[in-house]
This record gives sequence, structure tokens and C-alpha cells, in this order.
Amino acid sequence: MKHIIDDGFNAELVAKAYFDGIMEIPILSKPKEIIIPSAVIPFSMANRSTDHSEFVHFYEHDKRFSDVLIATKEQLPVLRGFAGVISPDCSLYRDMPLCLQIANTYMNRAVGYYLQSQGLYVIPNVRWGDERTYTTVELPEKIAFLGVPRNSIVSIGTYGCIKSAENKHYFREGLTAMLDELTPQVVLVYGAMPDSIFAPVKDRARFVNFPDWISTKRRRSA
Repeated sequence: MKHIIDDGFNAELVAKAYFDGIMEIPILSKPKEIIIPSAVIPFSMANRSTDHSEFVHFYEHDKRFSDVLIATKEQLPVLRGFAGVISPDCSLYRDMPLCLQIANTYMNRAVGYYLQSQGLYVIPNVRWGDERTYTTVELPEKIAFLGVPRNSIVSIGTYGCIKSAENKHYFREGLTAMLDELTPQVVLVYGAMPDSIFAPVKDRARFVNFPDWISTKRRRSA
């Protein structure tokens, strides 16, 4: 049983990693140059793509990219065929126990670190949950931002995350905290960019918007 449990943690992904904070979140290296994707594609559609200049993203239901979390090495042949990868968008819901929010942040960085160690260009996806992940209300560090290089490029997703006034509030707070903490030069945004959230911070980085996949397909079929 111990062997099965150990394998389930995929500890080999971070065998040579450095770690950030008391929670020991794997650290991603700052890229030598900032590369902005010309297009992005969800992991679940990667096998159907003929345009390998795209970056693969994981802004979809976690079950659609579970293979990347469970069997990361086996997915390398697919991912190597693209220009780059945005690290996994493991769900962080505000009603999740804090330990699970931390665990999903860890998996985001662990997979991102491993892919980076294998020579892939990796853009860190930054995801926050409740205020405990992006402030020091209960913990001495901002969990959502650990392991992410400063003054570089990051990616965030709004799709499905800003539907209600309450969701917009938490997203806006987390976005401001992220900009304060990481001071990114470039922020990729997957999904809508409403002025109510982005107008106050639009001058703090270069924001590059990518419409969500559903909207893109609708436009193509119109």
C-alpha cells in the first residue's frame, strides 16, 4: 500500500526542484525571454490540432486534463509538439478546505516545473481561491503566488470565475494582490476582460486577451 500511495504523489516530478515558502511549493524558473502565444488551445483538443504554433492550456474541467496530473511523463509527446504550455489550472474554489487549495496550487507548479525541466516553454498559471490564498490573513505567505517568477509573464483565467457580483469581487481582489506581489510584465487572460475588473489595473502590465474556446468556436461557425 505504501508503494501505491507514494507513486500517487508523483514525487519524481520535483526531484530536483527548489521550493518556495513554508508549504514548499515548487519554483518555476524565469524564462530567458518573454514569449507571447499567438493562439492557445485546450489540452482536451490538442490531439486534434494541426496548428502547433499554439500554446496548450488547461482552462477546462479538471477531469479533462487529469492525465497530465496523474501520468505527466506519458503526456510529454503530445505537449512537445506545441510552442509552449500554460501550467495546469487546478481548481481553487473558495469553499474548498485550505489544505486542498494548497494541494492544487502545488500540483499546478509541480507539473509546470517538470515540463519546464524537460525543455518546454512554460507560462505559470496563477489561480487564487478565497482570501487566505492571496493575503496573509491566516498564513504568513500568499499561497497563490508561491513558486511564480516575478517581473515576467503569467496567465490567468476568468472563464466561469466572474459570473456573479461576489465572484467578481474576489477575482478583482486576487488580481490586485497578484499584480502587487509578482509585478508581471505580461498577463495573459483567458476569457472575458470586463472593465469593472480590469480598467483600474490596465496600466500595471501588458494584458493579452484570449477568448474562451466556446466563444471562439461560435465565431468560427457563425
